[in-house]
Amino acid sequence: MRPTFATPRVLFAFAVCALGLPASAAPAAAPAAAGLTSVVELRAWLEAHVTQPRFSGSLWSVRIDSLDTGAILFAHHADRAMAPASNSKLYAGALALDELGAEYRIVTPILATAKPDDAGVVHGEVIVSGRGDPSWKSAQRREDFWPIFAPFVTALKQAGVRRITGDLVADTTHFHAPPNGTGWMVDDLNNDYGAEISALTIENNYADARVTPAARAGEPCVVELLHPLTELTLDNRMMTVAAGAGRQLVAHRHFDENVVHLFGQLPVGGKVEIVDLTVPRPAAWFARALKEALARGGIGVGGRARSVRWPEAPAASVESVQLGEVSSPPMRELVAAFMKPSQNLETDLIFGHLGEKRRTADLPTWRTTEELAVEALREFFRRNALPAHEVRLAEGSGLSQYNLTTANATVGLLTVMAKHRAAADFLAALPVAGIDGTLRLRMKGTAAAGNVRAKTGALRHANTLSGFVTTAAGERLVFSIMLNRHSQTPPNRNAREELDDIAVRLAEYRGAR
Repeated sequence: MRPTFATPRVLFAFAVCALGLPASAAPAAAPAAAGLTSVVELRAWLEAHVTQPRFSGSLWSVRIDSLDTGAILFAHHADRAMAPASNSKLYAGALALDELGAEYRIVTPILATAKPDDAGVVHGEVIVSGRGDPSWKSAQRREDFWPIFAPFVTALKQAGVRRITGDLVADTTHFHAPPNGTGWMVDDLNNDYGAEISALTIENNYADARVTPAARAGEPCVVELLHPLTELTLDNRMMTVAAGAGRQLVAHRHFDENVVHLFGQLPVGGKVEIVDLTVPRPAAWFARALKEALARGGIGVGGRARSVRWPEAPAASVESVQLGEVSSPPMRELVAAFMKPSQNLETDLIFGHLGEKRRTADLPTWRTTEELAVEALREFFRRNALPAHEVRLAEGSGLSQYNLTTANATVGLLTVMAKHRAAADFLAALPVAGIDGTLRLRMKGTAAAGNVRAKTGALRHANTLSGFVTTAAGERLVFSIMLNRHSQTPPNRNAREELDDIAVRLAEYRGAR
């Protein structure tokens, strides 16, 4: 999943509008196509929409409030526990901006078992102690891989390091957690959205493979791994078929193995395909790649590149010396980077970082990073008089099948964040209908385009959309729309469109403020 961002001007314009700043700073609303003119009409349309016969086997939870008056415009089973899917990211993003602040940066220490001598030699190990920074990824992937490590090379050179006699260690023991989130499905782990969680990551912990059809039907496709040092092996079972035939590509890696089996077919003359492959033990990949980047930068490493992870013992100790550090972009950028494209790993890294900020020396080591983050979220809800009992999240990204929440709780969270000190940053992090992120292709050419700013969510039999919209009459609304267990859609229609219809109708609404 690759993020697409709106221009700063677009983001700022929406943010000031949603915060009630001068209207001249915001884009003009699109004219309403057939807006309803009273709350009675709006409620009747909404109730008719969610109670159509095709939803008889489905579950809805909907709530729509006015940010201007505080009135509840519509509620339909708003206290029903629902699978939020990636609407969970709203909770993780809000918690990060509240507890850490928009300017906060994740700092990754670079440590050593000994100071460099006068010749710049470290007689011992150098340790990168991960804290969950998700930002080490290339702008264009592949072509920009090695610049990811430039901050580490620079930090070590500034510390006077010219050579390391011992190992280069990627230490991820800061996170007390397994490499997958609680409640993830086994079949998620083969996909880029189910990449392993690690306190040290690169390229969101997946690599690219290029698959090219051969010149003649009946010949194997040509496959090439584009990222270096992953230690993945490709088992190519892809075949080239006649021009005009269908394409199919399936990648499968057995757990705890490095062999990726590629199945399927591409037609002669068909386009080249890029497939994302999750990399096991990504911290080890980080260490191998950093060792090579240091060599390219003139710093030799005599020992191995290796990694450690919880519950293994940390590589660093109280005697370790700090050689330098690498800082992430500010939290406002990190939150936008996972909210707009709905990036799971980056969300769970920020959520994990939040959890570990709460760890104290007296806590049992088996209290996991996720548990501590969930505890922080519950406290956030209590502090803000929100219904904590309606929120049952197991992890931050929304991939977990255990996550449950309600439209009530989500609207409450969004209402708090609309008045929060970080409101502009929170709003700017949300996808904009018809413009960017996961909404860039949705609601185009409607009154919602450039207006609705909301977080999407999609999981097996769960679709959600929650956020903000300004009506045709200028009233600011906050909404949460959740549809679970829905499968009966008319031809050429999907569950997302059922949610989008509501958002568009809210944008068209002409009722008096």
